[in-house]
Amino acid sequence: MLEIAGLTHAYDGQPVLEDIHLSVARGELVSIVGPSGCGKSTLLRCVAGLAAPAAGKILVDGTEAAGVPAGLAVVFQEYGRSLLPWLSVRENVALPLRRTPMSRTGRRAAAVAALESVGLAGAARKHPAQLSGGMQQRVAIARALVCRPSLLLMDEPFGSVDAQTREDLEDLLLEVRNPNMTILFVTHDIDESVYVGDRVVVLGGHPGRIVADLPVRLPVRGDQIATREQPEFVRLRAEVGRRVRISSR
Repeated sequence: MLEIAGLTHAYDGQPVLEDIHLSVARGELVSIVGPSGCGKSTLLRCVAGLAAPAAGKILVDGTEAAGVPAGLAVVFQEYGRSLLPWLSVRENVALPLRRTPMSRTGRRAAAVAALESVGLAGAARKHPAQLSGGMQQRVAIARALVCRPSLLLMDEPFGSVDAQTREDLEDLLLEVRNPNMTILFVTHDIDESVYVGDRVVVLGGHPGRIVADLPVRLPVRGDQIATREQPEFVRLRAEVGRRVRISSR
């Protein structure tokens, strides 16, 4: 579904990414980890059409992307900046639908359904400031889901919440994903990358390059504790951690 071929990018003449090659199947969730400054967020910006790569191609469904790809949604880390405080929760979620032919009634119904999918049906009439950080990020996820994206980019989406809320949001992501939605998930948390991902891609170096592409093959996915206790989870977590540490030298 997504093909990145030879992507290179620089800021003010300083290379940030070099010769990135990555193929992602439809419905796959790929975690991207690496040390600070290796270009993880820049990679997402290029895929989102917010930054033009210096070289290389990005293809979505076999077509080279020019600008923002159709069917794209993004969830940012700073939920407080991405939600409009003067709009209700329901209006925030319905915002992307204003560019569609959908009626006002249809937009409201779709927003409520999206809020139900993230466990916030009762918060539709509230405003973001009335919600906790974790609930606000659920609103941001609902807003991304309401337009039924084929490609979802998540840039450290759970990095600003406490540990328990983070685990709840990780489980929520696994619940709401579907076979038609491809996800690129950037995180600094190695455990999280293994827990949510079908694959873990490690970026490293300056400029950033892919130094590892590791499949996640857990025998079963249980709850947070049971999954993280599995020997394969422990092995893969250690392998990812080792690759990140080596790539930061």
